[in-house]
Parts: sequence; C-alpha cells; structure tokens
Amino acid sequence: MISLEAIRDKVRRRRYEFSRHAVEQSILRDIRAIEVEEALLNRSEVVEDYPDDKRGPTCLILGFTNAGRPLHVQVSHPSRPVLKIVTLYEPDSDLWIDSRHRKNLG
Repeated sequence: MISLEAIRDKVRRRRYEFSRHAVEQSILRDIRAIEVEEALLNRSEVVEDYPDDKRGPTCLILGFTNAGRPLHVQVSHPSRPVLKIVTLYEPDSDLWIDSRHRKNLG
C-alpha cells in the first residue's frame, strides 16, 4: 500500500524534484510549483497505482489547489530518497468520469 502521508511528508520537507517532462507539462498547462504542492497536500488521494512503471513504481494522485483546481500528479513511490514528479495535468472530462475514474474508451 502506498503511503500518502509519506508522499506528503516529502513534499512538506521539499524532498521532491520535477522530471524534465513534468517541467515541460507545467509550462504548457500553466501549472505552478506551488499548485502542485497544494494539490499533493490538500484533499489528495491515490487514484491509480503503477507498480510496474518503466521509470520504477509510481502512482497517480488527485489533489486540489487552494483555489479548487483539480490536478493529477504522477509521482514515484515514496520509498526513494527524493520524490520524483513524473507528470502533471488537469483531468480532462473527455477521459475521466469524475477525476477519479477513467472512462472506458475501448
């Protein structure tokens, strides 16, 4: 089981970094670093787990900024010394039912 509290602890202690892809996506999608912190610390929950991800075990977290903006943030499992933010985006209603469940498009 992924410890959301361990993820939050790393964020609080600023023990995280953005992947190159996450930096690019944050610029394209106008998502500031403070919003990522808010989303991971406020009303956040793990919505998907990817234990076999090619970059190592990761999970997808749904969180909300202080302004109420929903964000999906994919992060490495907290067992690593530094939490890696792999990607981030605002959930697309064409792909997500309610920001927690993917639509079955197949």
